[in-house]
Amino acid sequence: MYTIVNNEMFTFVNFQVYMDYNKLYTDFDTIKEKTFYGRYLDVDQLQKSILGLPSQFEIQEIGKSVNGIPIHCAFWGNGKKKVLAWSQMHGNETTTTKALFDFVNYLDQEKSSDFVKQLSSECSLALIFVLNPDGAEAYTRVNANQIDLNRDALDATQPEMKALHQIYKEFTPDLCLNLHGQRTIFSAGMQPNSAVVSFLSPSVNHTRSVTSTRIKSMQLILEMNEMLQNFIPNQVGRYDDAYNPNCTGDYFQGLATPTILFEAGHYPNDYDREETRKLIFMSYIKLFESFMNNAFACIDYKAYLEIPKNQKLFYDFIFRDVFIQNQKYDLAIHYEEVLEGKQIIFEPKLVEVGNLEHSFGHHEVKINEKAMAINGQTLLKIPEINSIIKEIRTENNIFSIKILKK
Repeated sequence: MYTIVNNEMFTFVNFQVYMDYNKLYTDFDTIKEKTFYGRYLDVDQLQKSILGLPSQFEIQEIGKSVNGIPIHCAFWGNGKKKVLAWSQMHGNETTTTKALFDFVNYLDQEKSSDFVKQLSSECSLALIFVLNPDGAEAYTRVNANQIDLNRDALDATQPEMKALHQIYKEFTPDLCLNLHGQRTIFSAGMQPNSAVVSFLSPSVNHTRSVTSTRIKSMQLILEMNEMLQNFIPNQVGRYDDAYNPNCTGDYFQGLATPTILFEAGHYPNDYDREETRKLIFMSYIKLFESFMNNAFACIDYKAYLEIPKNQKLFYDFIFRDVFIQNQKYDLAIHYEEVLEGKQIIFEPKLVEVGNLEHSFGHHEVKINEKAMAINGQTLLKIPEINSIIKEIRTENNIFSIKILKK
């Protein structure tokens, strides 16, 4: 079976498997890797889990981090279509890593299924679960040299990026997956819809030319978006495609390898990103289903631009209509993720005081009560809301607020 799209000919495989995504969603608890939960993933446990992957995976050490922690790549499948995926380039972005382990579990549990058999015969996968183990251990975006690896693609000054470059050259992938996590600030477009999952087909130049390579990435993104709309309608975003040659996705896309950026975002009340994890896992399945069958090739890529663009419209909390010295304000609070031991503590921080009518809060409380300013204090005290007591340190304003009953 053949079809012509954008003056290219694509061959569809004769045998196609169609996944039941409602069943995947329902059965996820039986699939997920229960070793990992929440935002912080212990590096020693990650190393143990990678080295203990099922026997059908070939594990290779492809380099070491600045601090000497091994970086491993897991190889699976025997097909001609090659996919290279890397996660935790930013050490504090763990959701896509959890979903990779879930994907491995699925491949193992369902190894006799038509889907896994076909995927193994059509595709070869190279999976890097943790590219930045030093950053993962410290729960930081950067590596041990304080370098953002996602700004080191061009020069490859860091050992972690050198390892990624080397495996790219040796493996010669037909598709790259750049797996990340995004903050709670993002909305999908201008509406009060959190961007639970966002995608990007990276640019290859400053003019953002739509090349054949970008088109393939866009088409695959549209396949995932269509599936996700059944579970998170209007909550899939499109990441900004401004070109930066130092960014990894732009770099590999510029080498004529279709590349897709995944951004795992905030599902309502899911600060552990466990619901998002499920949706990312399902996106992996949909991506490989479409990629191995070439099903994406008949899609009009222009619909990619209809996916709402990410906007920075959300705060974690907004307290509406707080009166300070007879003036009405909105108070915006973001959580800062702080590593204590091996646990992430979400510490609230006051980041904005003013009129925030065009912004949204993942939680919003309308005070509707008078408040009194007490000068000379350095703490903003807010009563218990949703079972969380807040004490927010101010930076630019020296006051506290005492809520008074009417």
